[in-house]
Amino acid sequence: MTKLWFDPRVPEAERCVLRPLLDRHAAATPDKVFARFADGSEWTYRQTQAIARQAAIGLAALGVRQGDHVLSWLPNGPDAIRVWFGLNYLGAVYVPINLAYRGGVLAHVVANSDAKLIVAHADLVGRLAEIDCAALTAAVVLNGEAPVLPRLAMHARDALEPAGGDLPPLARDIAPWDMQSIIYTSGTTGPSKGVMSSYLQLYTMGTESFPSLGADDRFMVNLPLFHVGGTAAVYAMLAVGGSIAIVEAFDTASFWRVVTETRTTACVLLGVMATFLVKQPPSAQDRSHTLTAAIMVPLCEDAAAFSARFGCDVYTVFNMTEVSTPIRSGKNPAPLATCGRPRSGVEARIVDENDCEVAPGSVGELIVRTDRPWGMNHGYYKNPEATARAWRNGWFHTGDAFRVGEDGQFFFVDRMKDAIRRRGENISSFEVETELCAHPAIKEAAAVAVPSEFAEEEVLAAVSLVEGTTLDPAELIAFLTPRMAHFMVPRYVRIVPDLPKTPTQKVQKHLLRSEGITTDTWDREKAGIRLRRQRLSA
Repeated sequence: MTKLWFDPRVPEAERCVLRPLLDRHAAATPDKVFARFADGSEWTYRQTQAIARQAAIGLAALGVRQGDHVLSWLPNGPDAIRVWFGLNYLGAVYVPINLAYRGGVLAHVVANSDAKLIVAHADLVGRLAEIDCAALTAAVVLNGEAPVLPRLAMHARDALEPAGGDLPPLARDIAPWDMQSIIYTSGTTGPSKGVMSSYLQLYTMGTESFPSLGADDRFMVNLPLFHVGGTAAVYAMLAVGGSIAIVEAFDTASFWRVVTETRTTACVLLGVMATFLVKQPPSAQDRSHTLTAAIMVPLCEDAAAFSARFGCDVYTVFNMTEVSTPIRSGKNPAPLATCGRPRSGVEARIVDENDCEVAPGSVGELIVRTDRPWGMNHGYYKNPEATARAWRNGWFHTGDAFRVGEDGQFFFVDRMKDAIRRRGENISSFEVETELCAHPAIKEAAAVAVPSEFAEEEVLAAVSLVEGTTLDPAELIAFLTPRMAHFMVPRYVRIVPDLPKTPTQKVQKHLLRSEGITTDTWDREKAGIRLRRQRLSA
């Protein structure tokens, strides 16, 4: 493929577009392992190319053409890679669906995607009977019998594994700015939005998230392939000619065993994963493993303990489905809550509601842009209003509250809509949650605002506990009091079995807020515990 552009910020297609990139590696290192799966099976680069081509031939026989949108509803594993790579090999658009979707949210994604074909696991496809299938006319069903569904032509696995056939010619070469995927972000209050991403965005996101990794590394993909945490890792290793270990999901108990068995050198630890691992009893596997680097998002209090105990370096980043890792740290960053600094090629500003830059050290919304064309999302599919809001004034608005330290480090404060205002003070729910999760009995925590009987708001902490532990709310307050400002200490504590989550495992704080002060909520003021501002002598 000849490069038809001259902008040095846009790499050749052989470096960033899946089809020519995979072809290049299959020719250069055909016998090198690209993917290892949970059952121990492996695909070399040559096998991966052959499987992608075979799937592409099968998809084309089903009517898929360059630029078409196709839904993929599959767990992490060989089939998910087969479908994704087969679609992109044709120049078609990969549209993965969250495995938890059903009912209204599933109907919204199916209709919004404009897809005519879905490839689905047999255990999931029956949910389509419960919804309007919109433009869908056909389904390929894997790992089981295909049910009979009105309006849909049903196909079995052999549709993706034809014995022969030829690839149809491309209408034109696949370009770095062509749409590679539509990934749906799960809104906590509104319908999911389909983020349109180019090949160049995913390439940028992957290589900038993991810049220290190379061809000798193996990345454990334990985040789902309907999530950029999964897709970016796969694409990063494809870009550099490395390898991946695909597992279905993160599991605390088996994590280190799987790291060792798969010879994993790097991974992402999202949310409370690192905390779960640190809170496990010491083991002989703590140092007898191959992991050398962990990207921890967010950087939690357990980061230093994790690095010291397990003997691997920790990094952190700020990223979203819509952007491409605009902020990242160096090795073993500090202090707590830092996201690092803007990487090369990124402009980042902290602004008020009018997009005017706030004073140094003040909290505002993070907005970003990059100097690489197509280096970030190109909008929300069939949602021009949301696209215009997000991209107003030529900057992408993240919806996240940040501040910048004196040394230029960027600190995540909160989601803009999750900040709490109590008695004249602005409180970061993220910072409250960080301290809550430092308690050894607490597995997960969410801090939300509830109405005060006086004015403004009070802090309610909803917590779930580590299995086998108990928690006295008064003891929790005693634990928190020396660790945070008095006005941040929650007035209300509610212990729940599990926090309510979206299908992408984001805490649904709006549900906690709407439930408010329930009958099982503990009130520290009613318990006689009142905290006062410390008065200093002149």
